[in-house]
Amino acid sequence: MARATVFALRGELDHHSAVQLAEAADAALAGPRLQPLLVIDCADLDFCDSTGISTLVTIHQRLSARGGVLRLAAVPGSVARVFGLTGLDQAIGVFATAQRALADTLHPPTGDIPSSAPAARERQVEGR
Repeated sequence: MARATVFALRGELDHHSAVQLAEAADAALAGPRLQPLLVIDCADLDFCDSTGISTLVTIHQRLSARGGVLRLAAVPGSVARVFGLTGLDQAIGVFATAQRALADTLHPPTGDIPSSAPAARERQVEGR
C-alpha cells in the first residue's frame, strides 16, 4: 500500500499563502519517512497566481527528485484554465477528485501499486 499525504487548499494560492504551502510540503518531504505521493486537493481553491504556480512546480521538482509524485485534484474551472495556459496540467497529473488521484494505479508513486484506499494524512492549507 502506498503512503500518501493530502493537502486541501482553500481560498487563494498567492504570494501570501504560497509560503504556507511550501512549508507544509517541506515538512512532508523531510525526514526518512517520505510519503511518496502528495495530492493537493484544489476543490476549494478560488485563485492561483504566478507565485502559487511557481510553488507547485518547486514542490513537484523536489518530490520527483526524491522518487515521489505530486498530483492535483478537483481543480475548479478558473484555476484549471490558468493551469492549462501555463502548461502546469501537462507537467503534473490532474485528477477529478482526490480519491481518484490516490487510487490511480497507472502511474504509481513508487514501485508499489497503490490500493484503492491508500493511507493518507490530511492537512489544510488556507489562503486569505
